[in-house]
Amino acid sequence: MSPATPAPETGGAALELLVHGVGGATPQSMLDDPRTVRVTGDRTAAVYRRAEDLDAEDHPERYAARPVPEAYCWSNLTSGDGTRALWLLLLPFMVANLAHWMRPPAQGRPGLVRLYGVLVRLVALTLTLLLTAAACEVALDLTAWQCAGTAACSDAYSWLGFLAADRGGWWSAPGRRLALAALVPTALVGLLWYLSNRTWSAYEAQRPPTGYDAPTPDPQSDPQADTPPDTEAADSEEPGPEGPVGPTPPTPVELRPALGRPGFWYGRRLVARLRAAHTAAGFLTVAAALATATARHDTGAAAAFGLVLRTALVALGAVVLWVVCRRGRSERRLDLRVERALVSWLPGSALALLALTALHAGWSRPGWASSGTLPGDAAFGALTLAQGGLVVALGVVALLLQRPRRDPRTALRGLGGPAVSMLACALAGVMSGGVAQRVADWLDGSGAGPGPRIGPPVLLSWQASVIPVLLLLLLVPAALLAVRTVLDARRLRPAVEADYGTAGEPDPVRTGQIAAGRARAALTDSAPVLVGVVSGATLLLGAASVAGAWASGNVPGRAFDGAHPAIASAASAAQAVGSWMIGLGFLLFVTWGRRAYKDASARRTIGILWDVGTFWPRAAHPFAPPCYAERAVPDLTWRMSSWTRGTGGRLVISGHSQGSVLAAAAVWQLPPATRGRVALLTYGSPLERLYGRWFPAYFGPEALRALHRTVHCWSNLHRATDPIGGPVRVPAEADRPAVDGDVLLDPVAYGRTREHPLPEPILGHSDYQADPAFAQRRSALLDRLPPALPRQREPNDGDRQGSSGRSSG
Repeated sequence: MSPATPAPETGGAALELLVHGVGGATPQSMLDDPRTVRVTGDRTAAVYRRAEDLDAEDHPERYAARPVPEAYCWSNLTSGDGTRALWLLLLPFMVANLAHWMRPPAQGRPGLVRLYGVLVRLVALTLTLLLTAAACEVALDLTAWQCAGTAACSDAYSWLGFLAADRGGWWSAPGRRLALAALVPTALVGLLWYLSNRTWSAYEAQRPPTGYDAPTPDPQSDPQADTPPDTEAADSEEPGPEGPVGPTPPTPVELRPALGRPGFWYGRRLVARLRAAHTAAGFLTVAAALATATARHDTGAAAAFGLVLRTALVALGAVVLWVVCRRGRSERRLDLRVERALVSWLPGSALALLALTALHAGWSRPGWASSGTLPGDAAFGALTLAQGGLVVALGVVALLLQRPRRDPRTALRGLGGPAVSMLACALAGVMSGGVAQRVADWLDGSGAGPGPRIGPPVLLSWQASVIPVLLLLLLVPAALLAVRTVLDARRLRPAVEADYGTAGEPDPVRTGQIAAGRARAALTDSAPVLVGVVSGATLLLGAASVAGAWASGNVPGRAFDGAHPAIASAASAAQAVGSWMIGLGFLLFVTWGRRAYKDASARRTIGILWDVGTFWPRAAHPFAPPCYAERAVPDLTWRMSSWTRGTGGRLVISGHSQGSVLAAAAVWQLPPATRGRVALLTYGSPLERLYGRWFPAYFGPEALRALHRTVHCWSNLHRATDPIGGPVRVPAEADRPAVDGDVLLDPVAYGRTREHPLPEPILGHSDYQADPAFAQRRSALLDRLPPALPRQREPNDGDRQGSSGRSSG
């Protein structure tokens, strides 16, 4: 890449803003200096410099040959204190939220786009209902109804003595036992509300920079308020630390991608609305469990009052559905309004109705004794069928959206959203079934003798039994991928030797290591196949489990009594293995969460999962882990705008891995004048390989080409051995070169040389900055940027602590 403007020595002030990737990093490691100073930000996310670079703006002569390095550290947004371990409970909600952003791109089809969002939000609502129903199953059915109603079980656990039916205490009445046990699922819903509200205060409550976006139509009257078009006209005023500084040179029409909209990274109002609806839905689920249990035993006035309560439950449930379906995100402007009183009072109304239902359940009903199980099969079966139907409908809508503009690189031909929604339902089912199965086994361990057994609903046993079948089905594609990887490694050996020019003296062992690294890295591109197989098999096996449970009314091990011995043995084995596996999975889940709560290193490992899964705002499920980008992207945008305004200098934002995604999103948010002074350097970037394929409406080919046109210059580094990063596949246009350069060799040296006397490691996804090509590509980007503008001293410069933005803290 040849310089388009004067060399860096004459280009004036330049800043390199480094953004790390998943797993976190320290400012000391990013800046390669143990002495770093925080120049702006707080302990959660901040910008750091080397101590020697703190006054760089006042001494530009020191930096004639290199940019001033700054490091933006955001790892504490996802792996901070021990309470992050509680986020493991929210894993299905996070996966469902991802499905919202996986829709295919669509212009001029607002009805289908809105329907897609409504279906994903309904799937997310069923996850809240399922988790609450599982808590009701454990607390109300297994513990208060079955165990406390069985003498052998209640005698084995002294803490259940005051609830025991055979002791005749005040709490021994079935309705009072159920009302007391309802405190457990109610507390769980309250905990989810607390986590969502607490993280809202730290993330969604942070307003992004404003001042350069003109008012847009009120979303209430906008027919496309649920999901705006993929692009829209951008305004052109340059923001500064104190607000707009005036219009930039006229730009008749600029296409603004979705991630560049003013309100994209500010979802406070939607999260508040969905949080109220989901909290109310959880309380109503507990109330419905109590009302259903008591309905068959009500007489006289109690029956009339119960009918009123059930009618109120249905009415309030309809209001919850209306709130969830009514409208989605408003991104064209910062939506700073609060929700209407109806939504704000929804959780309180549902809680009050739950309290009335609990009081009604506690009335004395002579002759009422607990026997058998509560009617949980119908509830779990209805939820499973609803989830399957919603996923199928979502798939139909996704296909209709994808049809006019199909891209062969899109994951699962546009069905990524429905497939991931199915995975979210499967995760929630495994978690809820695992809890119920484990508690049932624990309670039933004391009553192995004669008498009724403690067990979860039949459907949960069927769903556990299909897990071994699903794992067996996965063995086939896994084996095929393993064989293909071995064959690819052999096929790549000549290419490796050609790349390093080792025709004279090749090393078979070294060649095999490099070829195997490239073949394993290519496995990432096969992820859509595995996701599709798992999702499709889960959908079919889930339907089969519902049919088997409803047709037989018995667990799989007994449903096939009288069948062929091989079939009966297979059913019994599947039930036993599935029950063991789902119980073990639950124990591992709890153990992992406990370890993460106490161990910072384990918490960082979990934080990697959140780094990838919580980039997107909470648009479908309010109880999902919070979106760290709603803090990180405005931070980066504001830092770039304030620095270019204060110095007039050039800036290259340098992002590795997930940091490249944050960098691209921040550049999209910049106004045109600032983007004209910014270069983008990405390395190990999943922008196209992961985000472009799975989130085509936001990172598809058109969006990446638009980013290339709107930023002054962009360069991307990638390796064939990198399992995460890859090329962005943006070709050259007019006076703009292609974004991707030549594939970097990894390792940098094949064998021992004078420059590399010891064997070089295969780096894969890490240490891109150690490659000499990194500094060369960064210098080339700085060369292409226009020279620095003369710095204009502002009237209040003397009162400030320097244009670096350093805080007094």
